[in-house]
Amino acid sequence: MEINLDKEYYNIVKEILESDEFQKRKNYKHHNDSVYDHCIKVSYISYKISKKLGLDYQACAIAGLLHDFYKKPWQNDRTHKPLFKQHGFVHAKEASINASKYFPKYMNKKVIDCIKRHMFPLNIIPPKYIEGWIITMVDKYVSMDVFKKPANLYKYVGIKENSNLMNCVRKSYLNFILVLYAII
Repeated sequence: MEINLDKEYYNIVKEILESDEFQKRKNYKHHNDSVYDHCIKVSYISYKISKKLGLDYQACAIAGLLHDFYKKPWQNDRTHKPLFKQHGFVHAKEASINASKYFPKYMNKKVIDCIKRHMFPLNIIPPKYIEGWIITMVDKYVSMDVFKKPANLYKYVGIKENSNLMNCVRKSYLNFILVLYAII
């Protein structure tokens, strides 16, 4: 997915994009991409959708860019953790804390909520704002590569490959894809 950023978008996120801390995300793997590239895609598409709908496109640009701004790459962490302490369940909150630490001037209630809730339904509290729903859906859309191969979902979700829970997750995500494709 090739994206050409427009000038207004770039001016909104320039300071974040050019920061040393955000640049580190070029080295964090995200499915078949880097966290850096993934976040730019989510941010820019969310920005374009929200702008077209007359919504808070600046919040979408910022929250989309920082939605996966967690501290360190997690894929090589082989520490056994309880299910609800796995990356998919905790990184959104970690990203909101990290974003507030490094970019406090960009944080407000809406941006923080959009970041913290982007993993709904894994995070059981849904986004409060329509911009959060846009980021949540765009994040899933941009991440579709992992969903194209349901046999590999267990690696993404952090559940044992042949468990009953993983089989349930596979079926749920396949149904989600069918609904999303029907919407798009």
